[in-house]
Amino acid sequence: MPIIVHLDVMLAKRKMKSKDLAEKVGITTANLSILKSGKARAIRFSTLEAICEALECQPSDILEYQK
Repeated sequence: MPIIVHLDVMLAKRKMKSKDLAEKVGITTANLSILKSGKARAIRFSTLEAICEALECQPSDILEYQK
């Protein structure tokens, strides 16, 4: 898949655990794990917005397109 997810990098930079982010965003840790692994087929803008707000970052800090 040409979309690379850098969620684990942002979590490390913010010294935040996946469980804490999932609670702040309002999603399950299982769904967050799917996002982190890059296996998700889609993400809602509202979820992306909540993740960016919780991590104080931009969507481009989390998602990258590569051919």
